[in-house]
Amino acid sequence: MSRIQLPFAALDVSALARALGRELEACEGKPGHVQLLNMLVRSVGYRNFQHFRANHVAEARLASPPAPPEPVDLKRVEHAAKHFDAAGRLARWPAKESRRSLALWVLWSRIPAGATFTEAQFNALLRAGHLFDDPALLRRGMVDGGLAWRTTDGRSYRRIEQRPPEEALALIRHLGRELN
Repeated sequence: MSRIQLPFAALDVSALARALGRELEACEGKPGHVQLLNMLVRSVGYRNFQHFRANHVAEARLASPPAPPEPVDLKRVEHAAKHFDAAGRLARWPAKESRRSLALWVLWSRIPAGATFTEAQFNALLRAGHLFDDPALLRRGMVDGGLAWRTTDGRSYRRIEQRPPEEALALIRHLGRELN
């Protein structure tokens, strides 16, 4: 198994020496390799060496460059855009699930973030974004698709914060340009 190099630093060498001294005094006999590792990392605030190592590995993972964005199928975006009118309202419910999903993301983007709405308020937001007057269909689609949350009694609704897929972002941007 290859060895991962883990940098070790202490902000205060005096505090490190005191903590190590206390650990060594409490130790019976000569400490082994693993005991020494645990003593060192405990002296700078970790629970044990595994905690230190896991923290370092997670930090390295988070610092690595993000994955490249997923490719955008512009033809799919173009087909989904045909379901919207010139004002950016959903004119008809798409027959294909993939286009429905993109249409719901557009409606999701128009719901204010962090706010909770009554069913009537949520319906009003949805009615402003579509022309076929079926907010119940859209509400169910958003809840079932993980875009919105509702209480079990259906009285309160809230948008679920998340990053839309790249194709949905492309459609949202496209429709935004049409409106200007």
